[in-house]
Amino acid sequence: MSQQQNADNVSIDDIPVDIDSTQSGEVNPTDVPDEIESISRGLAGEHPPTNPLVVLKAARWWYLHGKGGTDPAFQWAIEWARHLATDTPSDVERFDAYLEYLVTVGFADEKEALR
Repeated sequence: MSQQQNADNVSIDDIPVDIDSTQSGEVNPTDVPDEIESISRGLAGEHPPTNPLVVLKAARWWYLHGKGGTDPAFQWAIEWARHLATDTPSDVERFDAYLEYLVTVGFADEKEALR
């Protein structure tokens, strides 16, 4: 079964891409789809996702709806996917920036609440 898509709302999977809000840099936590929020919280947790395709799905959403390539959530998702693919240590500073960003976006009141 195919879905009708209009020019303002397209997707390549079940996560919609709102063309009007792409790379706005302004992310409201209520605008984040549940699946992306779940993956994003998981990436901040003690047991992050281990499927690179799941991680890259979140990276794509943050790239499109956040600050593009400079978005800390996008950067951490890419860093984590790299870690999964190469089994090399991940960048702790990038992880800290990611946690701070999730607090700024409104996912938690403090970084410790995300862990």
